[in-house]
Amino acid sequence: MTIKLHCFGESGNSYKAALALELSGLDWEPVFVDFFRGAARSEEFRGVNVMAEAPMLEDGDFRLSQSGAIQQYITDKTGKFGGSPEDKYEVLRWVLWDNHKLSSQAGMTRFLMNFLPEDKRPEQVIPFMQGRLKAAYATLNSHLEGRDWIVGDGLTNADISCCSYLYYPEPFGFDRKDFPHIDTWLTRIAAQPGWKHPYDLMPGNPSDRA
Repeated sequence: MTIKLHCFGESGNSYKAALALELSGLDWEPVFVDFFRGAARSEEFRGVNVMAEAPMLEDGDFRLSQSGAIQQYITDKTGKFGGSPEDKYEVLRWVLWDNHKLSSQAGMTRFLMNFLPEDKRPEQVIPFMQGRLKAAYATLNSHLEGRDWIVGDGLTNADISCCSYLYYPEPFGFDRKDFPHIDTWLTRIAAQPGWKHPYDLMPGNPSDRA
């Protein structure tokens, strides 16, 4: 049975789940959530996802939201991206760090800078968020020095989670050239067989609303 992922291309959190599905080799298909027209908050969507957000995975009668939980579901189903048994909690540690320190702030900053009308952007908030993000980038960049992967000797959910927003082209204060170890790591991930850019992997692109 084909797994369905309710998602949209602009969402870095959706990308975490979509990329894990694509690289896992599971049979899956994206289902577009028209987020910018309120689809995630519709009564119909809330009826199957009380958190009213994307991504949401549907595998038969089973439904699951939250990208980190979906990534773990894919790992449990395929045995991939979990790392070695002794690395289990280190992978989880980095997924939780990303969700709290990196993706949440990158996603918000990118949204404020690119998807809100200019006259509604909270100009004092954006540099504050960018400052916090620089600290997160520095943490990740330092950790990756001398390493190919965040944890262990292969691609794990830690990598898939932490990389998600860093491939997007919209400006939000991240420049790969400023963080050479992150840059090399992102290139390494993109070289994995089956890797796709978020706008090629999922429906939904800012150009659709231009």
